[in-house]
Amino acid sequence: MSNETFSFADEPAPTKNAQEPAPAQLLLDWLQCWNKNVITTRQIRVFGPKRLRDRESAISAIETLTKRGWLRPIQARQRNYRLWQIVRKVHPSVAA
Repeated sequence: MSNETFSFADEPAPTKNAQEPAPAQLLLDWLQCWNKNVITTRQIRVFGPKRLRDRESAISAIETLTKRGWLRPIQARQRNYRLWQIVRKVHPSVAA
């Protein structure tokens, strides 16, 4: 009998270190599938990605996309109603 030991048996299993996309990128990817040309904050919070369901993260992602030119604010009929036009470009990326 031999007393062989295998080094791979003692090593822990490798873990994946995948980073989650930024909330703005997540919203931008989701907006590319939205079938309308305009969207409201409420629609993003109800139908959008789960990470954007709370008010603060949704507004933060919307502000980022507005600064980058992916969303344009539109005048709404009610003052407490926020409406944005979706700008569709060829390669959707927040960084670009």
